[in-house]
Amino acid sequence: MLHGLEPSPIPAVAAAYWSRPADALLADLNSGPGGLSSAEAARRLAAGGPNALGPRRDASAIGALARQFRSPLVLILIFAAIVSAFVGEGSEAAIIGAIVLASCLLSFTQEYDASRAMEALKARIGRRASVLRDGAAVSIAVEEIVPGDVVALSAGNLIPADGILLAARDFNVSEATLTGETFPVVKAPGTSASDAQIGQRGNAVFTGTSVRSGTATMLVARTGDGTEFAAIAATIARRVPETEFARGIRRFGYLMTEIMLAIVIVVFFVNLLLHRPLIDSLLFSLALAVGLTPELLPAIVSVTLARGARAMARSGVIVRRLESIENLGSMDLLCTDKTGTLTEGVIHLDGCIDPIGTPSSEVRLWALLNATLQAGMANPLDVAIAAGRTDRDDCSAYAKIDEIPYDFVRKRLSVVVRAKDGTDDLLICKGAVQNVIDACASVMAGAGTEPLDAAYAKAIDDRVKAWCLQGYRVLALALRHFPPRDAYRREDESELALAGFLLFQDPPKEGMAESLKALRRRGIKVKVISGDNRYVAAHLAETIGLPRGNLLTGAELDKLTAEALFVRVRRTDLFVEIDPNQKERIIAALRRHGHVVGYLGDGINDAPALHEADVGVSVDGAADVAREAADMILLERNLDVLVGGIDDGRRTFANTMKYVSIATSANFGNMVSMAIASVALPFLPLLAKQILLNNFLADMPSLAIATDNVDAEQTRRPSRWNIAFVRRFMLTFGLVSSAFDFLTFGFLLFVLKATEATFQTGWFVESLVTQLAIVLVIRTRKAFWKSRPGRLLSSLTLAVALAAVAIPYLPGADLFGFVPLPATAMAGIGIITAIYVAFSEGAKRWFFSRGYRHRSRSLRR
Repeated sequence: MLHGLEPSPIPAVAAAYWSRPADALLADLNSGPGGLSSAEAARRLAAGGPNALGPRRDASAIGALARQFRSPLVLILIFAAIVSAFVGEGSEAAIIGAIVLASCLLSFTQEYDASRAMEALKARIGRRASVLRDGAAVSIAVEEIVPGDVVALSAGNLIPADGILLAARDFNVSEATLTGETFPVVKAPGTSASDAQIGQRGNAVFTGTSVRSGTATMLVARTGDGTEFAAIAATIARRVPETEFARGIRRFGYLMTEIMLAIVIVVFFVNLLLHRPLIDSLLFSLALAVGLTPELLPAIVSVTLARGARAMARSGVIVRRLESIENLGSMDLLCTDKTGTLTEGVIHLDGCIDPIGTPSSEVRLWALLNATLQAGMANPLDVAIAAGRTDRDDCSAYAKIDEIPYDFVRKRLSVVVRAKDGTDDLLICKGAVQNVIDACASVMAGAGTEPLDAAYAKAIDDRVKAWCLQGYRVLALALRHFPPRDAYRREDESELALAGFLLFQDPPKEGMAESLKALRRRGIKVKVISGDNRYVAAHLAETIGLPRGNLLTGAELDKLTAEALFVRVRRTDLFVEIDPNQKERIIAALRRHGHVVGYLGDGINDAPALHEADVGVSVDGAADVAREAADMILLERNLDVLVGGIDDGRRTFANTMKYVSIATSANFGNMVSMAIASVALPFLPLLAKQILLNNFLADMPSLAIATDNVDAEQTRRPSRWNIAFVRRFMLTFGLVSSAFDFLTFGFLLFVLKATEATFQTGWFVESLVTQLAIVLVIRTRKAFWKSRPGRLLSSLTLAVALAAVAIPYLPGADLFGFVPLPATAMAGIGIITAIYVAFSEGAKRWFFSRGYRHRSRSLRR
């Protein structure tokens, strides 16, 4: 709630507000054409809350802490501790409770810090809207919109609330998220029947839909949970596909849970059959479950991904969906447009040419009138035309009469002007060469016109092709005179006279060839998907070192079936003259080949392709609909920034897999050994409180994995989740760990003749030290002494190892059932640990010499 403001009730609107005339609804909402006052909007925001969907996850510290205690294992342990207290084991119950609390606090601090860091990053790319406040247009966060606001909309905007149109011009909206309708719907002011379905409310617009073309002004009637989109938001959320990374983590969790349940149930009932105390057997089995369960996996994943997101933010990449970091690291194919990514993106107007190829000041003036008077979507070509304006270019003699906005079907835009001393209107049409010529019937020649016949058409085509081969992007300009009138329609773009051409240069980015080589070194191939002319795209590809031999045009693609396209895409390097709705087909076909596909786009019609790609990447300043569809946002449109993000993604994935490796090696082996020992020995190999302390201390260095160094070799190629690889790793290193556990058992029982307390103390020290040692071995695929671990990981590992050795001799050790160990015991444990490290290093070399080749093959399938 906003401090200092008394919330005032938001005026109620009719359930069927779309059936009310605009003036009546404005009155209902106590608003006007100039919108609300800032003070009134603030009061309504305080009363109605932010314009956001659904109950948000509690982001408070208390909420985050409470979530740590929802784990079934934690709840069962707390219950068991309470039972222990009731049967007279108060000290043991207190110790177990303290360890559980410490574990939850440890997990809480990591997850809470990670969540706050992500919220801060997302705030940097929050959506904004242009709203009338106090009669003036201001840009505000979408969450601050309230009923009664008047919002300006244009092509590329995501509509931020539900409401009706007050004014509109060639306004087309995609409502696929609500109605499933593929094609944009024309919207206009007016009224609709009170019982009209969503798709039939022609005067209303809705949250979550997007503007495809035109401009409009809307009056907000409903926000947040009151919108139509909110009613289906939960369903839509369930449709979001699970990423390969999330699926792998889930399967790993299932694998460990199945193993844990099988071992724990068997151990519990066998201990009962051996007539051991019920409470001791229950606590031991539950503690064993905690030791086997990767309970810190959610925290480790959250912390590692959040740290990766922060590192990527420093490199200029803002992550919107954390899981996409792993997919970015796995990406082996990047599809991108050329403008602004492969080129400088700062377009220059190099020539204004008449139909016969001569520079023309008249063509320049007509282009300026079209570019500077159009009120639709801003674009770099119009910016380039306006930037070339000089004192000799006098547009003041003309007044704008009307406009026919650009759309992606016509690929042209027309502005109608009238000279102050003129007697007729002049329609100036600018757009893609072929689309403009299709609307032409003649060509301007001197003071008159000539028919646009086949000879003229061929000469024009040859001239345009020659320009394109020089790297120019070419637009055509055409004119038509009309008797004066107030309104014009698309049908008026006919019988035009071709007036000339505009030549633009967008040179390749400096260092682009090196950036592409950097991607290739990382195993990533680049394919260009562009709406530009084939010759322009081929010229650019040749300039920057991309292959250009295999080219597919949009017209050719239209004729291909899904299976034919599946065959063609793999060998195609350049997709040119592509319509926006064809991009999704290309991405889907590439994914069918098993590629992890990234797509870089920022346009209105890039949203489907961004959704379809494994990694959707957009740029700061892109259309709202593109930004919302993207998984991550580049703060500057530069492939070098993306290369840095890919390396960060691969480091993040590598560090996440380190924890998985740790949980499936020494931890797994120790717990399996303990389960077997509990049956074979006449006493429990470790007490429940000793297992929990062991698990707690062993987990502490794992929290530093997010900061660990990653070998350069692990960022050079894409890596993907492979549950079969995890299973093989677990069996190999788990068996090695168990073998040395049994060696320790033999040493303690047959060499030292250890008592129950000495055995438990000795094995506690050995199992903890070996778990710590194996972290340093399996964190790298190189010899462990050739790869320096992160400072925090090294420090925590050393500190916990020293604590493990010191614990039996510290005051209060008897509370945990520990006793001081003789020097021979410590010496033996040290020797066993050293041999274990050496053997594990050898097993690692053997495993990766065999297993990694198999894993690499699985990635290419």
